Amino acid sequence: MRKKNQANFITQAKLPTQYGEFTIHVFENEGQEHLVLTMGDFKADDVVLTRVHSECLTGDGLFSLRCDCGPQLAYAMDKIAKKQQGMIVYLRQEGRGIGLTEKIKAYHLQDQGFDTFDANVKLGHLPDNRSYDMLANVFSHFGIKKVKLMTNNPEKIRSIESQGVEVVDRLPIQAGHNIHNKHYLQTKKDKFLHLD
Repeated sequence: MRKKNQANFITQAKLPTQYGEFTIHVFENEGQEHLVLTMGDFKADDVVLTRVHSECLTGDGLFSLRCDCGPQLAYAMDKIAKKQQGMIVYLRQEGRGIGLTEKIKAYHLQDQGFDTFDANVKLGHLPDNRSYDMLANVFSHFGIKKVKLMTNNPEKIRSIESQGVEVVDRLPIQAGHNIHNKHYLQTKKDKFLHLD
């Protein structure tokens, strides 16, 4: 797993969306720009509803049915909007950290019968090359010490807690299931050990 510890705040602006108005913040880490969407104010003792979401252009922007990324992001934005408080950390690590082109190559292998895990390995990558090591800087910037994490991924919980932020509760995300991603979702459970 790559080490990406330092996140430097760059700028922020208002971001009106179909879910309401967020504030979008830009952080820089090792030459890569990452985004944070926030809604509401955070007090030191708040348990902040949080989603850590890795970029998925095909799912988030092109509405692909091969994954559940777009629906998970929409679910998180909707939950935060209903509470009128929360944050989404949008990490620019496409394709489990292998990049867009390599992800499409992995898609090609999946078309031939490989699963997500084995396709990445066949291409010479780790099954999951994402890093969450910069989250401590992000949470510290906003004064957040406790979160309620929207995730099915136990690695995110471990990483956040190892950086000194308490995951008080986990909110499972069951969104975006369809006939096209059934095998993909099962692979996340079987090989990436995702939770229900």
